[in-house]
Amino acid sequence: MTDDVTRAAALLKEHRDSIDRLDAILVYTLAERFKHTQSVGRLKAEHHLPPADPAREATQIARLETLAKEADLDPEFARKFLNFVISEVIRNHETFQK
Repeated sequence: MTDDVTRAAALLKEHRDSIDRLDAILVYTLAERFKHTQSVGRLKAEHHLPPADPAREATQIARLETLAKEADLDPEFARKFLNFVISEVIRNHETFQK
């Protein structure tokens, strides 16, 4: 291997190692988030509250789009991601209602 290829391989490994650590952070963060949303779902079920809260969801989506812009992340991607998470949360809340 040439020196350039060796340096590129080392840089690639560093980037991939960082990506792997960040993926682990994402998984553990999502797990923690879902622990809290499950508690919310149980609380809503106990008090006969609806599983969805469209006003809060809209507020959260707008807030995350702003955060995404500040973080130089595509706000459309952030919105799609949060919509996916919210749909999973609502689905979980609906199971508590049954």
